[in-house]
Amino acid sequence: MMSLFPIPEPFVHYLAQYHGTRDYFECHEIMEEYWKEKKEAAYEGSWLVLIRIAVMQYHARRGNGSGALKLLAKADSEIEPDRMDELGLDGRQLKRMLGQRRDRWIDADCVVYDDFNLPIADPALLEAAVRKTETLGAIWLSPGVTADANVVHRHLVRDRTEVVVAREVSIRSRQKERSSEMTD
Repeated sequence: MMSLFPIPEPFVHYLAQYHGTRDYFECHEIMEEYWKEKKEAAYEGSWLVLIRIAVMQYHARRGNGSGALKLLAKADSEIEPDRMDELGLDGRQLKRMLGQRRDRWIDADCVVYDDFNLPIADPALLEAAVRKTETLGAIWLSPGVTADANVVHRHLVRDRTEVVVAREVSIRSRQKERSSEMTD
């Protein structure tokens, strides 16, 4: 199976991080940035499902069973297999995998981390992702249980300066809007 359009570089980078470094937080960051740029795109829902799968893995590995379950349920209910096929994944297989995981993870206590490798159907996509993994200094399909603690607990050690500043700007903007509405 081949994807329908040129493969977006952020998608390749996501796959390399997902299957190589197993840095699921970074996967989330990469795909979220791309999704925000391409919000009106036909694949918006697919990018969101991929974000949810990465964050599901992040929560499962950190022992947050309830968070992992919520994201699994959303990804499973939102996935569009035909769209995933168009991106170069095996959408029906991915849908089956999500369903099988839901069958195993019946409650938060049943959530156990394991590698959840995405079924890549497009040989060109697979080749590009493996190459990108090598440029990251990682090994394709390396086990996620061997990930460094900084990767496992990324949200605790990352630099949040940009997020904090953006939040403050947004708050000030809303406050300014409200005050101008009151004076009008």
